[in-house]
Amino acid sequence: MSPGFFHSYHLGWTRADALTLLTDLEAAGLRIAHPVTGRVLLDSHDPSSPTGAGGTRSVVTREQFLSLSGLERLPAVGVRLWVRHDLDVLMRIRQAGDRAVAVEFGLDGLPLPERERVIRAVRLTVGRASVLCVGFVLDRTGVSAGADWDGLVVAGTAFLDGWPDAVAVREDIAARHPQLAALGSVVQSPWRLFGSATNSV
Repeated sequence: MSPGFFHSYHLGWTRADALTLLTDLEAAGLRIAHPVTGRVLLDSHDPSSPTGAGGTRSVVTREQFLSLSGLERLPAVGVRLWVRHDLDVLMRIRQAGDRAVAVEFGLDGLPLPERERVIRAVRLTVGRASVLCVGFVLDRTGVSAGADWDGLVVAGTAFLDGWPDAVAVREDIAARHPQLAALGSVVQSPWRLFGSATNSV
């Protein structure tokens, strides 16, 4: 089974949105600087891949990370967020097609209490990070890792063969998507939520 993940999707993403997101995550206890060394680690891993599968790490400053996080020079940038000195989460910000940016968090390797704390922190911050957060996906086990989440959440064109814990999409996508339109959902403005965990996100 693939590692779990949380992806959110945003339109009109800027460095200011990244700063808002990072500030809120740090206030929730997910620190960009290592609690002991103070180092900030850029990481090119894909958070939906198993830990250790490729990727490189490099030390940067917080300001250097923020200067890259608006994606004006790179298509993607990743950084380690520290839950505690010996436990971290990979966050990657990447372009998701022509119009959107995906902010991805890997949940692999987190003990259950820390995983749920990270999910709560991320869920509370993504909506504030950008006025134009168009949806998100939470999959605690990675069962839906092969799905085209960019295509579903942003464009409403992709189909699913595995279901995550929760997926939130805009009302227009929920209404016209053949799979979603036939399912029950919970309204959580500005989205409709689908999945078994809609009441816990």
